[in-house]
Amino acid sequence: MFPVARAALNLTARGIQHTAVRQAHRKYEPNFHDKYGNLVLLGGAIVFTAVWGYVFTQAGIEWGLSPVGRITPKEWRE
Repeated sequence: MFPVARAALNLTARGIQHTAVRQAHRKYEPNFHDKYGNLVLLGGAIVFTAVWGYVFTQAGIEWGLSPVGRITPKEWRE
């Protein structure tokens, strides 16, 4: 391995080790996701269900999932 690359990897690894040691000695403080993550997920699920429930029941969209009677064969051209 080239000396410059080896030195760069050594500095990178040393920096990561120092960061890990520094963070290991800190007290754990909950962040936004720890505090509100489940609440946000539940709120999103409720909104998702409400919107699609409205679309499926009240919007009046004809889904037309069956192609029977809609597809007609065309004449073959040679």
